[in-house]
Amino acid sequence: MGEIHGSAARGFALATQAYEEGRPTYPAKAAERLERELHLKPGRVVLDLAAGTGKLTALLVGTGAAVAAVEPVAEMRAALERALPGVAAYPGTAEAIPLADASVDAVTVGQAFHWFRGEAALAEIHRVLRENGGLGLVWNVRDTSVPWVARLTEIMEPHRHGAPAYRTGAWREAFARTPLFEPLREAEVAHVHHLTPDGVLARVSSVSFVAALPAAERERVLGEVRELLATDPDLRDRAQIELPYRTQIFWTRRRSPGA
Repeated sequence: MGEIHGSAARGFALATQAYEEGRPTYPAKAAERLERELHLKPGRVVLDLAAGTGKLTALLVGTGAAVAAVEPVAEMRAALERALPGVAAYPGTAEAIPLADASVDAVTVGQAFHWFRGEAALAEIHRVLRENGGLGLVWNVRDTSVPWVARLTEIMEPHRHGAPAYRTGAWREAFARTPLFEPLREAEVAHVHHLTPDGVLARVSSVSFVAALPAAERERVLGEVRELLATDPDLRDRAQIELPYRTQIFWTRRRSPGA
């Protein structure tokens, strides 16, 4: 099995419970777009790659398609298996998918493609897809046009230390370099996650590079978040907090070799 980025391996193993508590699911409009563009329906097979605890996987089950999941972090895969016992879940990575050639009609990736070694991952995804199979990517991206969300991001980012990020757009380069897939198409929908203050702390704790910090440093980060919750006029004394996201959806189709 291929290796995954060290920050992801350590952080997500430590943060599985926080991930479940603090991360949103995906909005219905995003799930509907993936269902439509990837032709997900009974009789089709879809692979959720880097499936985590199964937040996107659960929505795929609702399409009626047969769903498989691949997740390299054992702790996250175990959470998925508890939540979705009907889904076949396998250890593996995007660069070494443990499925046969031409075995699925579609592949989805939620919140994860920026962690992959892009060209190697696209070659493997191309391998397991059937003729004209589809690939869908989705990210819930915090809306930093909201001042307190921007401040939340400012608290976390100094601790990234080179961990890959969706916002840089570097993940797109693999698509530009490969002839294996059609050009990406994309859409965006607004999304809001309703959280308690403790849920906001769980959201920060679920970030892999925060979870992987030494305990004292991680506690300093959470202390800054607690101060934000206690002092920001949009947050203080609130039992329920609305964390806004922009959900980014991308899709493409497999090209045949030589096309």
